[in-house]
Amino acid sequence: MSFAADVKKELAKADISVKSRRIAECYGLLLYSRCFTTDAIKLKTEAMSVAERFSQHMSDMFGAIVEKKSTLKANKDDINLHSIKVLLSSDANKIFTYFGHTPDTPTLRVNRANIEDDMCTAAFLRGVFLSCGSVNDPQKNYHLEFCVPFKNLSLDLCNILCEISECSLSPRTMVRNGSYIVYFKDSEQITDLLTYLGAPNAAMDIMNAKAYKQMRNVTNRRINSELANISKTAKAGAKILNAIDAIDATEGLGSLPDNLRVVAELKRENPELSLAALGELLNPPISRSGVNHRLNKIMEIAEDIKKE
Repeated sequence: MSFAADVKKELAKADISVKSRRIAECYGLLLYSRCFTTDAIKLKTEAMSVAERFSQHMSDMFGAIVEKKSTLKANKDDINLHSIKVLLSSDANKIFTYFGHTPDTPTLRVNRANIEDDMCTAAFLRGVFLSCGSVNDPQKNYHLEFCVPFKNLSLDLCNILCEISECSLSPRTMVRNGSYIVYFKDSEQITDLLTYLGAPNAAMDIMNAKAYKQMRNVTNRRINSELANISKTAKAGAKILNAIDAIDATEGLGSLPDNLRVVAELKRENPELSLAALGELLNPPISRSGVNHRLNKIMEIAEDIKKE
């Protein structure tokens, strides 16, 4: 089961014992279902939980007879497309007019009379998401969208989303294949909206996924930094050893002042040791910066020999 299906399954369990909230959720499901007219009502969904919720609304609220069909989607393995249709046109007309719409209405718009208060707004938007919403797996990317059939309905949806006082939402819009997409890509806005709609578990999954990604990114940056430092140190060490070998092959290490010769010999014998560790081997011991100073002197001498 996909993450989006899990989200819809959680939302479909929301309490609708309060009549006004049941009406609002049902209205959201119907209005954004792509087929809501005076003589035809149909919903298509991949989520069985949504199909069952829709059928429950039609039966409990209106006593309507529905026809259910399930077909396997041709382009997706093991994904069923559920189609739920109000069988009688008389029932469709009754439901359509119940929500305050008339056959002569030029275009569908949200009838705010069906949304009594803030809790009903949440229920309405939950119905809209169940009808035309989707959300990506947070392990991949952050994206929640509503695929709306009509432009005016997308504008109404944006306005309602922006009015939610509990969330600071900034929906974006675009047109895709003739549909109007209202979407979010900010993880915090997505988690706030899902919590508001009634899916706190899904919101927590997104927050956990984000925390994991952040921790993984910090770890990767630390590892990359350490690898870069190791590579840098290895290159510097090889350069110093080449300089020591060049001096030994020409002038001989005995030509170096004693303080430099001892450091050169220790470096050759212990190429893996840090500067601080090399300094501890000297008698008397010297600091890391002292060792580094002497090695730089050795490098300068090697460079002078190459120029001769």
